[in-house]
Amino acid sequence: MTTDLVLYDYWRSSASYRVRIALNLKGLPYASHSVHLVREGGQQHAPAYLALNPQQLVPSLVDGDLVLTQSLAIMEYLEDKWPAPPLLPADRAGRARVRALALAVACDVHPLGNLRVLQYLQGELGVDDERKEAWVRHWIATGFAALEAMLASDPATGRFCHGDAPGMADACLVPQVYNARRWHLPMDAYPTLSRIDQACSTVEAFRQATPGAQAGAA
Repeated sequence: MTTDLVLYDYWRSSASYRVRIALNLKGLPYASHSVHLVREGGQQHAPAYLALNPQQLVPSLVDGDLVLTQSLAIMEYLEDKWPAPPLLPADRAGRARVRALALAVACDVHPLGNLRVLQYLQGELGVDDERKEAWVRHWIATGFAALEAMLASDPATGRFCHGDAPGMADACLVPQVYNARRWHLPMDAYPTLSRIDQACSTVEAFRQATPGAQAGAA
């Protein structure tokens, strides 16, 4: 399969990470363009990137003349344009469940540990490193407690978040588990999340998307 997809991302961005997983799961080739969020004061603020993405966030996905932003919107676009293999289940209830799990990460957990939030905490509010890290761990733990309950109690959970094939929810969960470990959050209280993360780690699409496997990782 050939495409004209270009992904503007940053190796450690969890939103970029989830889109890389989605592209890999669908077997879609793409060119990668690194936007370093720290170097040069943050390359996402440069005029050329600002013209591409006024939010000054990653990822951005370019498909021909179309510029797509926001990781879940990008994954929905990929699902619509290249429906196989699917990121969402075929049934309406299953799709709603997977979207709810994905949004629980992307909307309720991830934004509170995002780089610009942490920079504001430290730069404008004077929060020190210890309290910043406690902030991040608190919000990940709060979100993970809910996700663990949602997944552990539902018979729709299989080897992965929904059944026995990885999809959109897994693409959101795995980068957040990476963040949890980066911020030294113990995972003992989340055995279902840990089990699913381990299952995903055996899938090549996830392995190829890991931060350490990206160009410019440091």
